Amino acid sequence: MSLDRAIQAYLDHLGVERGLSRNTLASYRRDLDRYAEQLTAAGIEELADVRPADVTGHLATLRAGGLASSSAARAISAVRGLHRFAVRERLVAHDVAADVHPPSPPKRLPKALDVDQVNRLLAVPAGDTPLGLRDRALLEFLYGTGARISEAVGADIDDLSFAEENTAILRGKGGRTRLVPVGGYAKNALDAYLVRARPVLADAGRGTPAIFLNARGGRLSRQSAWTVLHRCATAAGLPVDGPYAVSPHTLRHSYATHLLDGGADVRVVQELLGHASVTTTQVYTLVTVERLREVYATSHPRAR
Repeated sequence: MSLDRAIQAYLDHLGVERGLSRNTLASYRRDLDRYAEQLTAAGIEELADVRPADVTGHLATLRAGGLASSSAARAISAVRGLHRFAVRERLVAHDVAADVHPPSPPKRLPKALDVDQVNRLLAVPAGDTPLGLRDRALLEFLYGTGARISEAVGADIDDLSFAEENTAILRGKGGRTRLVPVGGYAKNALDAYLVRARPVLADAGRGTPAIFLNARGGRLSRQSAWTVLHRCATAAGLPVDGPYAVSPHTLRHSYATHLLDGGADVRVVQELLGHASVTTTQVYTLVTVERLREVYATSHPRAR
């Protein structure tokens, strides 16, 4: 099978059978198109003609081109997935990428705000305007549930359950869903928005089940939600540029870190975040260890 046909078959598999998002599929396509271009330049047009040295050479080219180890790891993971798929579907006899391992990216601690910074951020949206109430509810929802930005803007009215228990259904990566509690502050902000603001915004649209609406009555986009966060972070005096810039994931990082700081079990936090593996969640424990070291260094008389 030709490289192009094999790549398309793999992407169709990821989209239909594994339910990956459009953005994730676009990333896979970019990585695999770059792989195919390098193979084609070497005179290889059929997947069956690829050898282990070709895969290793592709990794070397990625690193030589200055690609960050995390980006190179993602690209090679896409390539490995393609070859595993080809063997499983009997398009080729052997997995030539089985022994090619992606580089280990440096372990970076997630950026998290402290509680005072979060309070400053959440206090920015003020007043009873429809957009002000929406922005307050959005930020409280992100921090109160640990939702990804895509999960927040993708949530519908029916995903909220405030009658008997304050919970929300979040739809995460790979089509996985989870039930998370909604804290009192987030519930109050959502109640105010849903009663006094959302009906006003909905009147400008054609009807949508989305919780968070834009000024035209349609579902709020990820980019618009990011703009809300950026604007509020600027008003709160928080960094919006550089390595410690507040991003759409910052409130999720802060949510996890503050839970662990408060004594939550890492397995519980794993479930709340929707991580498939506890290993992903454990990086947050490094944040709390760093915090303990800071407190020790500044508080203990024999620390220095």
